[in-house]
Amino acid sequence: METMYTRMPPRRRRRRTGRYFAFFFMVGMLLAVCWFGYLKFIPNGQLIFPQYGFQHPIMVQGETASEGALLENEEILLPIDVLNTVLGPDKPIYYEEATGSIVMTTASKVLHLRTESLTATINQKPYKLTVAAEKKDGIVYVPITPVQELYGVKAEYAEHTGVVTLLLAGQSVQLAEAGKTKGSAIRTGPSIRKPMVEKVPQGETVRIWGEKQGWLYVQGPDGHPGYMAKPDAVLTRIEQVAAPQKDKPFVAWKTAGKPINLTWEAVYDVKPDPNKIGKLEGVNVVSPTWFELQDGKGTIKGKADPAYVRWAHSQGMQVWALFSNGFEPARTTAALANADTRFSMIQQLIAFAQLYDLQGINIDFENVATADKANLVQFVKELTPLLHEQGLVVSIDVTPKSTSEMWSLFLDRKALGKAVDYMMVMAYDEHWASSPTSGSVASLSWTEQSLARIIQEDEVPPDKLILSMPLYTRIWTEVKDAKGGIKVSSKPAGMDKVKNIIADKKLKPVFNEETGQNYVEYTENGSLNRIWIEDDTSIKARIAIAHKYGIAGVATWQRNFQTQSIWNTINQALHNP
Repeated sequence: METMYTRMPPRRRRRRTGRYFAFFFMVGMLLAVCWFGYLKFIPNGQLIFPQYGFQHPIMVQGETASEGALLENEEILLPIDVLNTVLGPDKPIYYEEATGSIVMTTASKVLHLRTESLTATINQKPYKLTVAAEKKDGIVYVPITPVQELYGVKAEYAEHTGVVTLLLAGQSVQLAEAGKTKGSAIRTGPSIRKPMVEKVPQGETVRIWGEKQGWLYVQGPDGHPGYMAKPDAVLTRIEQVAAPQKDKPFVAWKTAGKPINLTWEAVYDVKPDPNKIGKLEGVNVVSPTWFELQDGKGTIKGKADPAYVRWAHSQGMQVWALFSNGFEPARTTAALANADTRFSMIQQLIAFAQLYDLQGINIDFENVATADKANLVQFVKELTPLLHEQGLVVSIDVTPKSTSEMWSLFLDRKALGKAVDYMMVMAYDEHWASSPTSGSVASLSWTEQSLARIIQEDEVPPDKLILSMPLYTRIWTEVKDAKGGIKVSSKPAGMDKVKNIIADKKLKPVFNEETGQNYVEYTENGSLNRIWIEDDTSIKARIAIAHKYGIAGVATWQRNFQTQSIWNTINQALHNP
């Protein structure tokens, strides 16, 4: 039997293999440490030029705007959309494509200009432009000069890179100096391994827009935004962007320490005779329905009466004449859609106010297409500064909020509230003339809700609101039809007429808890007649709502529905909360 032997490997070879492994392991570790050190401590020296997609990119607070600027004859032109974005939700710059008109508005200024034209006006006076607004590739641009004058927007142009930086009026920006001897890097990201977009020489200024991931987010002298290491920047001072010089603000008229007490004077074919009106105790403003839009070209028909104005002034009352759209939607759409037509209406109203010595204009546009919402706001924004320049108070009538497109949804109450001096909340017609059911013209709970929603949802300040109250009610007639249903009809009735019905029929009013009003009903010719009464009780309750919300005052529609004693009731309730 043959014996087999297993030969053991030499000890020397095993030791040599272990040494190789240890050597390569150490080399690998050393390389890893070097690579880690390189990544962590050796900065990227690559300098790149950012690609913004525009020849003249616009920077706003270190962020690139959606559109670029133009440069014409050393004047910067800025896109309207970008400006409206940075100027806030009010979007004060309006462009009308059909006419090429551009309108810029502030609380006291209205600037009109057109694309491709150096002709412009500000508050109806000539305004000098050195560069015209223009439309290019579907984008409308306006020159920076009027933008800076009206809104305080400052534009800086970096000639080396073409970057435009916008600074906003009143803005506070932290400044810093580059602190490193060889310059401080601005990088594309919060890491020294990110490439540089700019290397700022020591001592030069950067703007700091914030802090991101432990790095400063800055903008350098060449306009490029990016990241700078905190140790590389030395904080210096706060830059305060100057606001434009403002005109003395218009202060809407209000009798010292007294609420507004307005009544509308409905004027139809026959002028009211002031000698037959009598004493309106406590009323300090009358609003006669004198002016009406006649066509889509903006023609306004007037039926003002100088004798009525003289009478009102002799009674210590202001006259805020009402301007209506005639409740005609087609002509309203046409008149509001054109900048020239809007301006024509404004000029006519100013001329009427000067001719008849008026103190205000009350706008009453109703039955308006929802598509005209923005144009109505624009009209009021253009109207108010020019009327204020003439010392005129601007007010607008609005309905309570509802789902009705033509009677409610077209009203941007929030935007309108910012533009006008006063907003009349027409808190009546809860049940309107052709309502399918009988009911109160304005129940107390509905009235309060109408006022509260505009304050809470539309953020209209209470001191701009006036609660409009009805001096009328409706006599509802309910008749059973052949199918057992009820057919409802109504007719309006003033306070004296209702009093006479109650007296003639010897009715006894009952207080209705649900509506907060007195109520009567009676049968006549086989039909049930129902009346939710407007009287001292309901008027006092409405004025209590006005006091609760601290609003500017009350108004009444309309004087002819009065009972003479109601003026004393209103006056006493207003001044004795």
